Formats: sequence, structure tokens, C-alpha cells
Amino acid sequence: MVRLLGQKKRTGSVLTTFAIATFGLHVLTLFLLIIQGLNIRNINVRKSPTFVQLINGQPVNVTDDLQREPEAIRQFVSNTMISMFDWSGNLPAANIEQVAEPKIDPGISITIPKKGGKKVTTSSWIASFALSEDFRKGFLTTIAEMTPPEIFSLNSKQAMTAQLRIKRVYPPEKIAPGEWRVGMVADLIQKKRSDDRKVITPFNKDFLVRAVDTFPYPLPEKMTDQQKAIYNMRAERLEIFEMRNLCLLDKSGENYQSQINPCNPGSSGSFIR
Repeated sequence: MVRLLGQKKRTGSVLTTFAIATFGLHVLTLFLLIIQGLNIRNINVRKSPTFVQLINGQPVNVTDDLQREPEAIRQFVSNTMISMFDWSGNLPAANIEQVAEPKIDPGISITIPKKGGKKVTTSSWIASFALSEDFRKGFLTTIAEMTPPEIFSLNSKQAMTAQLRIKRVYPPEKIAPGEWRVGMVADLIQKKRSDDRKVITPFNKDFLVRAVDTFPYPLPEKMTDQQKAIYNMRAERLEIFEMRNLCLLDKSGENYQSQINPCNPGSSGSFIR
């Protein structure tokens, strides 16, 4: 009888120890899961690092979200405006085959209040995503009014092309944290395909540019060619939020004033033509 009681006591002691150890492991596991969950949440809500592109084309991670290289800002403004006024009548090439055999650009319709619908080129529409959202809609309306219908004509005698020829882009002038003013001297050259007759319009503007936040990278396998082009326009984390007339002090363009329309104080200085 005494021997049986001793065996039961030892069995009970082992079971108690095992239960306590198991409970302790469960508590430890729960604690580790909570820590892991918090880490995953922090990664999910953490803003992705900002990269800026240097002159050599290499991206570099910056700790200051408002920092941008001056040359990267100049290239951003130049590339945006060149794309904005790439009125070739053809779609932007998405691959090598389309470079050799470009597709006809059908244009994208823009509704203008009280004037009906007009078209902008696909290149202009894509480039407009480099503008701030509040500025983009009005600017696209202006571009639609500027774009000759002959850009989309299939008649070789009527068809026209246009491009922006940049003469100079001034170094960015910092006006606020993460905001810069960039002056550009350029000409908009419109040409008839039939006789190469040209119409040259001065395009001298001040661009107000600012740094913008990052955003999640879309799934590449589900992106269309247009979506990829739009994402590339936003990839430099910059946007143009205002445009003003640039007043040159001399015809050479060496000096200029970047104040709000100093040549014509009676107007707003905004890009309205």
C-alpha cells in the first residue's frame, strides 16, 4: 500500500511539472507572436525610403524626404515639358518594335466647359501626371486648347507636328523646404509635314516644383503600358504645382527675374496661353 501511494505521488509530481512547463512555453509563444505582430505592423505602416536620382542616373537613399539634387530637379522639369509638348502624332514607344514602327496617336479627349471636347496627345496626358492634382486639370484644359487638331490628322497635307526646343534651364532656386523655382527658356516649334513650314512660339516659364511623398509600387505584371509610363513620371518624387510667365531682362536669356510677372503687373502671371 505504501509503495502504491509513493508511485502515485511521484506520477502526480511529474504531471504537475509537465503542465507548468507546457503552460510556460505557451505563454512564451504568445509573447513572441505579439512581438512579431507588432513588428509586421510597424513595417506595414512605415513609409518606404525615398530615393533621388543623381546626375549619373544612380538612385541614392536620402534621410531627408525634402532633399533633391539640383540637376535631378532640372532634368525632371526638362523631361516633363519635352513630353508635354511631344506632338508627333504617334504614340510614345513602349518597346523597340514601336520605335521602328510607331503607332498612330488617336489622342485623348478632354472636356472643356462651354467649348465641348478637344484632344490632347497621349504623351501630354501621361506627362500631366508630373503635375500636382489641383494644377493638372486646368493645365490639361489649356494644353487641349493649344493642341492643333491637325496633330491627329491622317491627311499628310494637313498634318502637323510640334516639339519643345529648350534653350536653357536655370539652376533651381530654393523658395521653401522641399520647394524650388526653376526658370526655362524655350521655343515651341510647330511644323507642317507637307512643306516643313514652321511656327515658333516663345515658351519662357517659371516652374514651381516640390518634393512629394512616396507611394506603393504597383504590381508590374498587372500594369498596362500607360500605367508604367505614368508611374515613371511620378518615380522621381517631384511634381510641378504652379507655372508662371518668366520675364527675361535681356534677349540672350542670361539674366531673368523670377518674380510674379514683373513685366506685366496687371496680369496674374499664371500660364494661361
